[in-house]
Amino acid sequence: MPVLESFPENIILENERVLLRPLSMDDHPNLLPFALNEPHIWKFSLVSAAGVEGLRNYMKLAIDGRNEGKEYPFIVYDKLQEKYAGTTRFYDINLPFQTLQLGYTWYGKDFQGTGLNRHCKYLLLKYAFETLQMERVEFRADVLNSRSVAAMKRIGCTVDGILRSNMPNRDGGRRDSIVLSILKEEWNFRIKEHLKELLEW
Repeated sequence: MPVLESFPENIILENERVLLRPLSMDDHPNLLPFALNEPHIWKFSLVSAAGVEGLRNYMKLAIDGRNEGKEYPFIVYDKLQEKYAGTTRFYDINLPFQTLQLGYTWYGKDFQGTGLNRHCKYLLLKYAFETLQMERVEFRADVLNSRSVAAMKRIGCTVDGILRSNMPNRDGGRRDSIVLSILKEEWNFRIKEHLKELLEW
């Protein structure tokens, strides 16, 4: 399959547990309860979505990134709880190099540890490797964000290394970022089946 020249416009991913659809500014009310009541979600994020205007700015930046072809944000709907759960996105999209990053993922506390994230990651990785024909999907996190790092390792990511002092913290100072990745051959021969097994838990 040839390398894509442009990113698809209307991506909808779903299975029996979760629906991922393109984020729009109309989703502001769907995410507002998290912005008002769960500020801890953005502890490790450079851009906070806390508060009415904080959320609006967070969403606008994500959608502007999609319009520029750099990012593709999704809103996450949990079919089991019949509620919106959070957001995730593809970003740093580099079609000629067949690479992208997967991140900016957050869920409200009622959706954390429920298995929802595994379903999201399976759908996103399957689409990235099998439809977009990516050769590498990268993940990054604050090295101090142990919960996020553990979740990435659990799905089969390999640690590439640590980028020292590579970006500022929102509250001052700088952070070290851990870089993890999955390669296409790893997806095809190991991680896809591993994630399928996790979905059955």
